[in-house]
Amino acid sequence: MDEKEYITEEKKTALEAELKELTGPKRKSILESLEFAKSLGDLSENAEYHQAREEQSKLEDRIQKIQAILKSPVVIKKHHSNTVDLGSTVTVMKKGESAKKVFTIVGSEETDMAAGKISNRSPLGEALVGKKKGETATFSTPKGTIEYSILDIE
Repeated sequence: MDEKEYITEEKKTALEAELKELTGPKRKSILESLEFAKSLGDLSENAEYHQAREEQSKLEDRIQKIQAILKSPVVIKKHHSNTVDLGSTVTVMKKGESAKKVFTIVGSEETDMAAGKISNRSPLGEALVGKKKGETATFSTPKGTIEYSILDIE
């Protein structure tokens, strides 16, 4: 399985900005909350302290995740190709339906179904990658096999 992190230049910039915010002002704010909660006394029954520790844990987890992604990302660019690949925008039609759908193949960090961005690691993404216009992408779901015809690739 391909474990590389694929991101667009825009997402890379957004992650760098988020990391700067999290390691700077956000981390400082949580540390101040922890200090205040400690000043309230008995830590074993101090809800503010436990809440601040939980926020700190979530913050540090997110920082580690972003750092891992930014360690050696593969930056993808929108491009035109005859085959579906990361960065491709694909127009498809599900078998048995008449409505066309447009998806952009992105890395897992950028997945956003509402914006039509699907992961290259999703069942549909995996089925589409490597296919050409006119071919059919097929994948299995708990409800059965689903087929999409590829109408266009940008």
